Amino acid sequence: MKDFKNQQNIKNAGKNDGEQICEMRRSCGGCQTWNLTYEEELSMKMGRLIRLLGRFGHVEEILPMENPYHYRNKLQALFQYNGKNQFRYGIYQASTKHIVKCDNCLIENREAARIVRTVAQLLTKLRIPAWDPAHKKGLFRHVMVRYAAADDSYMVVLVTASPVFAAGHDVAEEIVKKHPKVKSVIWCRNRTETPLWMDSDGEVLYGSPTITDKLAGCLFRISARSFYQVNTVQTEKLYETALRYAELKPADKVIDAYCGIGTIGIAAAKNYGCASVIGFDNNENAIRDAGVNARINGLENMTFHCADAGEITAELAGAGEEVQVLFADPPRSGLGREMLEAIEEIAPERMVYVSCNPETLAKDLDYLRKNAGYQVKKIQPVDMFPRTQHCEVVVQLGRKG
Repeated sequence: MKDFKNQQNIKNAGKNDGEQICEMRRSCGGCQTWNLTYEEELSMKMGRLIRLLGRFGHVEEILPMENPYHYRNKLQALFQYNGKNQFRYGIYQASTKHIVKCDNCLIENREAARIVRTVAQLLTKLRIPAWDPAHKKGLFRHVMVRYAAADDSYMVVLVTASPVFAAGHDVAEEIVKKHPKVKSVIWCRNRTETPLWMDSDGEVLYGSPTITDKLAGCLFRISARSFYQVNTVQTEKLYETALRYAELKPADKVIDAYCGIGTIGIAAAKNYGCASVIGFDNNENAIRDAGVNARINGLENMTFHCADAGEITAELAGAGEEVQVLFADPPRSGLGREMLEAIEEIAPERMVYVSCNPETLAKDLDYLRKNAGYQVKKIQPVDMFPRTQHCEVVVQLGRKG
């Protein structure tokens, strides 16, 4: 019955709004599946997941998005001087360095796109020069807009190449005047050659240094440089699955590896009352936010550390720490050999692996099954990135015997 219901969900996915066609699909290339219906896209993803993960067990039907449009809560747009006393802005064309203007993207937040257009108009009005990567001069490099669905608010981050932004407060004032849902305007610098980078915590030009969203019944403070899942609707499904797979008990000691701003660990502690949660990540800004997030959710049984996942897990194992549950949500590169060996050493009773890359997930599951004494119990894909070839997968593992 459950499989049939999920198959029906896939067949009906996205049909409330009807299939929409992106006008930029050929010039942008960022979304790979606009030639397919959403049902066909989900079937394609399922086929790939079964090929990669089917040898570990049954792959549940992917959890689709009811309305797979305008779901991204984070938008970043590059600005570059084009050699004609003007600038272009938009996103990188797939596989090139060419910038494509994309004001009507069907997966980006609509209001965020309007905010970016306002920023572009202000640069022209105030004669603020855009960055010229060829000659390493100019001022404005990119804008990032974040959206918090819980209170329907936006953060705008303005990124410049220079440590001086004389027009910053004027720009912020105009943005807020035209977009009253903007509750935070931050100015950050990028003095590196890496696009879409911020090498400073930023200065508040308007409002608060953070915005706050809600997931799994918990509040989360989001700062300019925090990692936060881009699809709020599907993240609820992702976390509900991960917490259910953990089979948490009040006496459990929990590790939240690659914790980011603490989302999964905090949700576990608040909803299940775990004995303790240790979270770690190598992003100092994320760890700072995680500590604040624990406090605003009234949790005192949590500690967060800015550290390499493999190193600190090995240290905990060496200290004789007993762990019942380990959550792991690593980057696309996967767990890495050091972390895999540390998991083998600390040997949690249960493990929940959240992956954004099924190829590295398959390699890690091979290791955990052959070397660390784990068996895969459940595999649940979640479509976090509709209209692209990507998705997330939640895997439940338990020790053999």
